[in-house]
Amino acid sequence: MNALPDVRSSRWAALTALVTSGVLLTACGSGTDGSGSGDGPAKSGGTLTFAVGSDAGCVDPQQVGSNDTIYSVRQLVDSLTDQDPKTGKIVPWLAKSWDISSDTTTFTFHLRSGVTFSDGSKLTAQVVKDNFDAVPKLGALGTLAQGYLSGVKSTAVVDPLTVKVTFAQPNAQFLQATSTHSLGIESSASVRRTPQQKCSDGVIGSGPFVLKQYVQNQSITLARRTGYAWGSSRWSKKGEAYLDKLVFKVVPEAGVRAGSLQSGQVDAIGSVGKANEAALKGGQVTLQRRANPGVVFGLGLNNSKPALKDARVRRAILLAVDRQQIADTVFPTGTRAATSVLAHTTPDYTDLSADLPLDAAKAKSLLDAAGWKTGSDGIRTKGGKKLSLTVTWIPNAATNQPALELIQQQLKAVGVQITLRQLQITQLAPTLQSGDYDASWGNITRADPDILRSNFSTKLANFYRVPAGALDTALTAQAATADTAKRKQLVGEAQQLIVQNAYYIPVVELQSQLGVAQKVHDLDFDASSRIQLHDTWIG
Repeated sequence: MNALPDVRSSRWAALTALVTSGVLLTACGSGTDGSGSGDGPAKSGGTLTFAVGSDAGCVDPQQVGSNDTIYSVRQLVDSLTDQDPKTGKIVPWLAKSWDISSDTTTFTFHLRSGVTFSDGSKLTAQVVKDNFDAVPKLGALGTLAQGYLSGVKSTAVVDPLTVKVTFAQPNAQFLQATSTHSLGIESSASVRRTPQQKCSDGVIGSGPFVLKQYVQNQSITLARRTGYAWGSSRWSKKGEAYLDKLVFKVVPEAGVRAGSLQSGQVDAIGSVGKANEAALKGGQVTLQRRANPGVVFGLGLNNSKPALKDARVRRAILLAVDRQQIADTVFPTGTRAATSVLAHTTPDYTDLSADLPLDAAKAKSLLDAAGWKTGSDGIRTKGGKKLSLTVTWIPNAATNQPALELIQQQLKAVGVQITLRQLQITQLAPTLQSGDYDASWGNITRADPDILRSNFSTKLANFYRVPAGALDTALTAQAATADTAKRKQLVGEAQQLIVQNAYYIPVVELQSQLGVAQKVHDLDFDASSRIQLHDTWIG
């Protein structure tokens, strides 16, 4: 691998994250943890049928960025670590402990003994090395995993149960990366398959379930792994999972998913939207909601565009957006207006709501001071040019267009003209990379604040064309420190710099919302607002 950080890999990982999180993390809501309301002891057995809206066309966790498919394939693999969704703390899983060098360039993992994959092979340090060495060869679908390992100098086997990963530069984010599905560990035989084979035929993991059948665009069926005994330290049940079988059915229509849950044809559904909430409330269904961590839904400004180089114009846009109106009108019940560039479920989130007020009068004042005068049509002009911005967006969630149409109205009220430009999903990444846009609507999910460096560092993708300066210093420093208090301070500084300079306009927190039958118990969100089904039972 490269001796220096692979900036190109980091760029495409960030771009892919932007596309996949917006495209496929379309479940919305906020609120409860846990499911089921019945009493009595947990019991084993039964089949959980879960309806999702889409199929990513791949059943390899290392190549999937879609929530609808992550829900199933996450059950096939274990990770070196896990992450507590309440505290953000990284806890043991396949690794019982780890050591991190003071400069956060070297991570040494001490593996549990006795772990086996579903083909009978054993987990060893060599298997972990095989996985990490193969990630760069995954191709276009593996860019999330590639980004987490960008800049690796070497992965070395210290002894059969000790593996050391060394980076060319400080990389504090890597420990959290080892808790993700993208770096889930597969057997060496699985790693040797081509990326295409892994997508179509599945992988050999050490997880609590094994793949039984995959019918593209129809269903994914998993069965309980017999003899499983090495679950995450977070899980309440030791040993094998409760459920015998998991069936994930692809049901694109939200109304049909909701009807199937009401009628008892399925036990849980993803992507519950506002239109279906009323029908599901009051019956034998629990709505579960959690904000997705990472960068909130908002307007990513191209800070290199002439009008947007002026901080007064950017700040005016930030002040003119009525976040609460958008959250209440467009998004599912309980959706939070953004209070920072990061969602509140992200580790080291800082509440900056005082810097994100609705203040149309102040917005107008700033635009006046910047020389933009109101024309006869209500749109401001300067030097014969209108203050007109085009916002690019992709039709990957039902909330996108109505949210943007509200923003369009809100900004027009202060004299800013917004034109909406719809792109195909495949056009978004190259458009952001080219810089041929004024602003872009989206969000990016990750349960680590280093997502800010991936998106705003001028040394990486920098598709928002943020100027070099103090923000770079804070982002680089937070990636280089193992001191949790110091990192929190630096991440807080980075959030303040982004919001106060209005490099990005935070609007609302994306929420994942599930509908779960009350007979289903302990179906909970993980730190990334996805699900882990080892502890789930039906009764």
